[in-house]
Amino acid sequence: MLFNMIARMWRGFVIGEKADDDVKHLNQAVVPEFRQIDGFKGVYLLQRDSSDDIEFGVLTFLESKEAIRKFAGENPEVAMVAPTAQKLFREYDQMVKHFEVVLNLER
Repeated sequence: MLFNMIARMWRGFVIGEKADDDVKHLNQAVVPEFRQIDGFKGVYLLQRDSSDDIEFGVLTFLESKEAIRKFAGENPEVAMVAPTAQKLFREYDQMVKHFEVVLNLER
């Protein structure tokens, strides 16, 4: 079964007390921007705690490479991290990875 969908994957590491700020930034700044893009299908924010910080993984789903370019511009593999969000992270991926969704099972 074919799914016309591409997953965009990115990771970042925040110090624990800044984790809520990152979630807030995603909800208030990034998600509204994605919702304006024709072809946006959804986003998942994943969180994993460690002793020193919190790792976030962001999976964004878009229906085409064109939709990705509407968000990321002509270099879609370059991570789009706003200056205000950069301050929250100890470390983050400078590049994103794109995957074609070939199977999608939900209960």
